[in-house]
Parts: sequence; structure tokens; C-alpha cells
Amino acid sequence: MKKIRFYQVDAFTSRLFGGNPAAVCLLDKWLDNHLMQSVAAENNLSETAFVVATAQGFDIRWFTPTVEVDLCGHATLASAYVVFNYCNYQADEITFNSPRSGILKVRKDGDMLFLDFPADAFTRCDILPEIRAGVGLIPLEVYKGKTDYMAVFRTEAEVRHMRPDYKVIGKIEARGLIVTAPGQDVDFVSRFFGPQSGVDEDPVTGSAHTTLVPYWSARLGKQELSALQISARAGTLQCGYQPPRVIIGGKAQLYATGELYLPA
Repeated sequence: MKKIRFYQVDAFTSRLFGGNPAAVCLLDKWLDNHLMQSVAAENNLSETAFVVATAQGFDIRWFTPTVEVDLCGHATLASAYVVFNYCNYQADEITFNSPRSGILKVRKDGDMLFLDFPADAFTRCDILPEIRAGVGLIPLEVYKGKTDYMAVFRTEAEVRHMRPDYKVIGKIEARGLIVTAPGQDVDFVSRFFGPQSGVDEDPVTGSAHTTLVPYWSARLGKQELSALQISARAGTLQCGYQPPRVIIGGKAQLYATGELYLPA
């Protein structure tokens, strides 16, 4: 039997039971892929991060309950929170290396953590019938990024009161669908639907902001942006655009620690 250190952290929130919960598993070396996927399915959170310390920093991978993903913001924020607070880590910046997304840095400033991620490359495209039918509204415009579609709407109310049809959205050939609009009290709001990846609606999606931030930076003509993901749990983000990188900041709260008992 092998014991693994386990943490559950609410990311992009200053209060417990807000933001997006992520599991963080600290490993001495990589587990078998099937075993990591099984752990993520057992955790049944939108993301489980697996972290291995290296001479250069930390390697990181992310799994939903059904698939491994290329990039995850909130689970990286949660992983950084664990390393800063529970691994006797003394520096103010952590370097994570993802085999799918390259170098990802996280900087600590007081109780704020700032992700340094690569900006997404996206292009405007036609409005897919599945997008219109999946959210019940016609967007102003639609973009296709590396892994997601992004649909832009007129008002925060349209995004807030949207009633997605997950079966229809699940037919879109992408990791998921971002919906966004100008915010009333922040620069922009968003939601993220990912039934294709085993997560009908993700509470706060850091990686989606690699698409959202460049778009809203260009549209609003500003590089520092405030954002709100208006899921039931909700999450706030402080963002910046420093091409070709996106800065995504938020707080985190520890919910649970423990040990996983896995097959040797």
C-alpha cells in the first residue's frame, strides 16, 4: 500500500465553500496514468492536480474525473497554495513544468497568488448551431481557441441567467464552451461549460482566462482587468495581459488534508 499526501483547496476565493475546489496530490514520482485517472474520478472534483518536485521546481499534471487536460488554472493555484504553505518552500515564486503547456509560474504577494500562463491563440469563427441551441441565445460573436470555444454576449444578465443544455453543448468538438459579457461591477464576467471533459459547469476556470483576458484587453483597451466567474460558487480574479503571457490572480482557502492509500 502506498500513501500519498492529499490536500483539497478552494481556489479563486477568499472564503471557504466559494471559488473552485481542487485536489492536490504530492508525489515522489509519477504514478501510472490509469491510477491517476482513477484517483481523479474517486475525488469527483473538476480537477485533481498531481505534483512532483524536481531540481528545477515542480512538474504538474491535471485530471478531470474523466480525462487528462492540457492546462488548468485553479488546480495550479491550489497546488501553489499547498507548496507555499505546507512544503517548507521559502521563495516567493514557484516554477511548474507541464508536459502539455510548458513553464507556468506562480508568484506570491501577501495572500494573493498570481499565475503566469501563456495567452491563448484564438480566431473568430461562425456561430455553431450547438452553441446557439446549447445556451438558448444567439451570441454577438464566437471565437475558437486552442481547446475551447468562446461565445460573447451583450450583458451580464444574459450570461448569469443562461440555462445551458449540457447534452447539446457536449456535442461541440472542444474541451468546453466559455460564455462571457461585460460586467456590471467588474470588467467582464464569464461561465464555463465542459460536459465533454466530465464537468458540466466549472465554478471558476483559470485556464479559460488565457482566452478571456486577451479578448477583453483588446476590446476595453486596458491591460489590468477585474473578472468574475458567475457560477453558483462564484470566483473573483485579478488579471493582466502582458503579451504573450496572461497574469491571473486570486486567493485560496484550505478545506481538507489527508492521505490516500493506493495500490503499491
